[in-house]
Amino acid sequence: MYEYRAPRRDIRFVLHEVLEVEKVLAAGGREDVNRELIDSILDEGARFAENVLSPLNWQGDWHGGPRLENGRVSTPPGFREAYRQFCTDGWAGMAADPAIGGQGLPDVAYIAVGEMLCASAMAWRMCSGLSEGAVLALSRHGSAELQARFLGRMVTGEWTGTMCLTEPHSGTDLGIMRTKAEPQADGSFRITGTKIYISWGEHDMADNIVHLVLAKLPDAPSGTRGISLFLVPKLLDGRPNGVSCASLEHKLGIHGSPTCVMNFEGAQGWLVGQPNGGLACMFTMMNHARLGVGLQGLGLSERALQASIAFAYERLQGRAPRGALERDKMADPIIVHPDVRRMILTQKAMTEGQRLLCFYAYLLIDVEQHAPDEGTRKRAAELVALLVPIVKSFLTDWAVENTALAVQVHGGAGYVRDTGVEQYYRDAKIACIYEGTNGIQALDLLGRKVLGTAGQSVKTMIDEIAALLKSDLPADFAPWAQRLQGLLAQWAELTKTVAERSAKDPEELAAAATDYLNFCGYVLVAWCWLRMARVAKRALEAGSGERAFYEGKLVAARFYFERVLPRADAHAAGARAGAAGIPMLQREQLEA
Repeated sequence: MYEYRAPRRDIRFVLHEVLEVEKVLAAGGREDVNRELIDSILDEGARFAENVLSPLNWQGDWHGGPRLENGRVSTPPGFREAYRQFCTDGWAGMAADPAIGGQGLPDVAYIAVGEMLCASAMAWRMCSGLSEGAVLALSRHGSAELQARFLGRMVTGEWTGTMCLTEPHSGTDLGIMRTKAEPQADGSFRITGTKIYISWGEHDMADNIVHLVLAKLPDAPSGTRGISLFLVPKLLDGRPNGVSCASLEHKLGIHGSPTCVMNFEGAQGWLVGQPNGGLACMFTMMNHARLGVGLQGLGLSERALQASIAFAYERLQGRAPRGALERDKMADPIIVHPDVRRMILTQKAMTEGQRLLCFYAYLLIDVEQHAPDEGTRKRAAELVALLVPIVKSFLTDWAVENTALAVQVHGGAGYVRDTGVEQYYRDAKIACIYEGTNGIQALDLLGRKVLGTAGQSVKTMIDEIAALLKSDLPADFAPWAQRLQGLLAQWAELTKTVAERSAKDPEELAAAATDYLNFCGYVLVAWCWLRMARVAKRALEAGSGERAFYEGKLVAARFYFERVLPRADAHAAGARAGAAGIPMLQREQLEA
């Protein structure tokens, strides 16, 4: 059983040496958030993740998860105590606005701790992560009265938050939901309906749970145009409010997280935002959650990588192809085998490359909020919109592959429970599904973020990448730069091709979407590795005493360009293949 160790050195490398966050934040008026402060936050976050949360990860999985008795959910041993320490130490309100009791830290500073929390105990972290999203939605769209009544206790973590969207008969198709909201004389509403798959919908870690619920008013238009958002607390003035947990789901993974079927039986609630404008309000929380799910994928990839490295250097089996290395032992460690190195370098290349991509997206949120000029803020917002579905989908799909590689590195020891690696694999899969399946992310990317902007968002991103290619890159990076330059031209051409086909037949968009998203992901990670390799090369040329660290970056960069990036061509070919290759078949044709 492996315990997690926060990758502080790599996180500092990304934040300080590659992204230069101190300089970027200072340009937006945040001179108070300097390197010393960020590093102290990382150190304290690492201690909490390693010493408090990591030991809980396997316990939440092995002990059967939360239990429902008489309508109350009890969490696994240690979960509640860890949550109380989390709140007492001030982590719950770090990202919230000081005006509502938070500490107001920039997203990029706090999100590094968020990765540690996801990696150390993903199921536990989901509770506080959802609450942060609920706070954000309520602070942006709630009335002053609702904010005064609920936000303070949510920011401190005394109360937690959820979002309630899915119903038994409708998942992504929210327009056909049946939950109703009946207006009352006092301005409140009575909410009636059933919601399913509600993470942390009922639990014993906080005094109250504030649900953000999508429902329809009596005179609501049909479809998504008729959805409103309501705040519905579990308790009102300490008394039950018609909100109950009917059952808990029995899941493949994240066993420590209660996934609830929630009944609302005339529960009193209040409108958040405008009537029939609920979906726009909820997207504030959903976009926050989608980036957060990408962060979960990153955290699981990191934890799996650590396990693979530890096992590969400790497990003795076979001899190196060129002859025995450990002659005084019965066998060599399995790291001597090229295929084991291939699996571990794949994990390293994708985990570390995606870390930069994810942190870059969060830094853009800070730029969007604090940059002094409107043009810079608008450009950052455009890039964030483009990156959200990519980060959510690409990082979680790769979390499944990275954790599967960890199981494979371990062989039989990975398939049994003793090492804990199989839990990472099981936990990872849900991240591809909730907060909008990865197929939905692909449709959102291509339909709304790319074609919906007439390709402008892609052009902006291509210009950003092209700026690096025009900079002073080391001469031995020329093959990588040329490869990336060719992919940028391919990206522009692919976007144009799909746009032209989709204008004639909407099935073309849907048929190309997933391959298109994955193509984008590989190109973006290539850009990230070129950025990191440049920093590593300069550090080595300057005589850095951390040669092993920086040499490892160059090895991973080379591996990515030579061994992983070729997948981009396959996805480009898939996107170009069109809808003709995915015909609508009769069931008999598929079963034959």
